Amino acid sequence: MDLIVENLAAIDEQLSHRHLDLDPNGYFIVYLDREAQLIFAKHFTNVIDERGLAVDPETGKVIPARGKVERTHTTVFSGRTAKELCVKIFEETQPCPVTLFDHAAYLGREFVRAEMALVTGQEYIQD
Repeated sequence: MDLIVENLAAIDEQLSHRHLDLDPNGYFIVYLDREAQLIFAKHFTNVIDERGLAVDPETGKVIPARGKVERTHTTVFSGRTAKELCVKIFEETQPCPVTLFDHAAYLGREFVRAEMALVTGQEYIQD
């Protein structure tokens, strides 16, 4: 198979529809602050219920995957590069807020995408 952009995008799109177990330690919202030239990752806690859904530990309500949710983050991490952000979260924070390898890999990919958007001026939307 030729490694052209459309083929690579199709592979990623297909893989985006696979089942993933949610991290019982929470989730991150990743965004850019272009003025400060930083990548931010807000960490939110959750509980995984018997159905495998993320639930707000304070209200017991299911946290929707899409749409606006009013919740208070636990921690905000920031870095100038994807690597700096990964070091802060995975090496310097104890206990680590990420407990699943696939979640860590996803975050690494997102941080690189965010860094590239910051450097190139392109829009960044978390996958």
